[in-house]
Amino acid sequence: MFGDRLVDDDRPRFPPHSRRIGPLPPADGGEPLACLMQSAIDITPSRPAARMKKRRSASWIMLAAALISLIALLPLGFIVWVAIQTGWDTVVALIFRQRVGDLLVNTILLVAVAVPVAIVLSVALAWLTERSDLPGARLWAWLCVAPLAIPAFVHSYAWISLVPGLHGLWAGVLVSVIAYFPFLYLPISAALRRLDPALEDAAAALGLGPWRVFARVVLPQLRLAICGGALLVGLHLLAEYGLYVFIRFDTFTTAIVDQFQSTFNGPAANMLAAVLVACCFVLLAFEVILRGEERYARVGAGAARKQQRARLGRANLPCLLLPAGVALLSLGVPFITVSRWLLAGGADVWRWDEISLALGQTLFLAIAGALLATIAAMPMAWISIRAPGRLQRLLEGCNYIVGALPGVVIALALVTITVRVALPLYQTLFTILFGYALMFLPRALVSLRASIAQAPVELERAASSLGRPPMKALWSTTIRLSAPGAAAGMAMVALGITNELTATQMLAPNGTRTLAMAFWSYSGEIDYASAAPYALIMVAMSLPMTWLLYVQSKRMAGR
Repeated sequence: MFGDRLVDDDRPRFPPHSRRIGPLPPADGGEPLACLMQSAIDITPSRPAARMKKRRSASWIMLAAALISLIALLPLGFIVWVAIQTGWDTVVALIFRQRVGDLLVNTILLVAVAVPVAIVLSVALAWLTERSDLPGARLWAWLCVAPLAIPAFVHSYAWISLVPGLHGLWAGVLVSVIAYFPFLYLPISAALRRLDPALEDAAAALGLGPWRVFARVVLPQLRLAICGGALLVGLHLLAEYGLYVFIRFDTFTTAIVDQFQSTFNGPAANMLAAVLVACCFVLLAFEVILRGEERYARVGAGAARKQQRARLGRANLPCLLLPAGVALLSLGVPFITVSRWLLAGGADVWRWDEISLALGQTLFLAIAGALLATIAAMPMAWISIRAPGRLQRLLEGCNYIVGALPGVVIALALVTITVRVALPLYQTLFTILFGYALMFLPRALVSLRASIAQAPVELERAASSLGRPPMKALWSTTIRLSAPGAAAGMAMVALGITNELTATQMLAPNGTRTLAMAFWSYSGEIDYASAAPYALIMVAMSLPMTWLLYVQSKRMAGR
């Protein structure tokens, strides 16, 4: 029997109750033999000691995931704790006042206007680039994603340099849509590429015209992509600071930073943060309601053929004006403005000693923060794939909650905690890296989950059966196979840290000067020429990651 041949005489044979496997296949059947050997490993009962070690290792990983999840709730718990410490009467007085009402009206109007405009724009661009015979569709598709490489405050800097009188709500809507619509365009275009064209053909065969087919068949299937992208855009609008400072539009984030700088973390700043957190959760609940519970999956692979692109005919030239105009506003204005200021400043604005220092500090913080966030996300990512359950879903939700909180709230929580409880940690390298890990933990977790899901669990079992301790077996199999996904997650986190401004200003040690901080310092002094090199370097660092994101979205959509 196979068990008798495989096991040497001095090693324990299969127990009587184990399954039997038939004779070995012929020598030329290499692949079946490998499959049988794997089966033999899988069905061999684990030794009690090895099984105990495996359970102990899993318990340690679960404990680490639970601890990190609880730490992720620290900013939210801080808001509740401050409210309790402040007292109900003071909380009511600080929240129910005219200033908070004005900020709330500004926030509601901004989100209510900018998000629908971004949805309409993104759906139109996605349909033109994915479903029509628009000339240069691939180029226009990349140009629709490229604005992600430009930080939002650089967009605002470019527009306020070009149009100094650009202020108020409508200026905020314009710059916000231009800066953040790619977060909607990416999932919508990916969803359009995955749709089964047979559904549209069936609707057309029933006599529906092109517009009715789109409204009744295509648009409902884009609901998940639209809701997810709109939620992401809305959360960014609530968290953005630099963009609205340039155009003099007050939001909760700008008010919190102003209050923090004037009163150094007084109760008013904390209560503004509490209202901002409430707005974030209202947005999350609204997205869940709009998303609904409809099913969008299908059984089977669908039609094998590709969707036929609609012929634009005489509308070709007018349709070209939309992506061309968007590219001009979202890419042309920043690049033209930065180039103009660089030419105006000449060689004097390239202060290489300052630039090299800012670049070095930015790279160090980005790499260290990305590494810390990825390590922190590993236990939760492994548990979510290898041991799913109710507890896992609860812990994972804690990790995603912190991603919905604006960076200014997380920074404010860490400032208060370090000042009141651990003063030696105030404005230290540990605190700022810890803040980055909390802020960008969901980005690392999403990438790691996808990579670990593609690593077969059988490899871990096989490594353990060969005598390796559970942690070494995990390191030699799953961790190594998930390295590309971990690298992609680190790149996404590093990109976010490179362009981060508010938390860095509040948490960075004295003497820290990142690219974003240097840009903000010069632009705050109305020295736009000296700020231009830093804007150009940040865009140059972000472009490769944006290209990778664009390529990955196409690959996941099957193209």
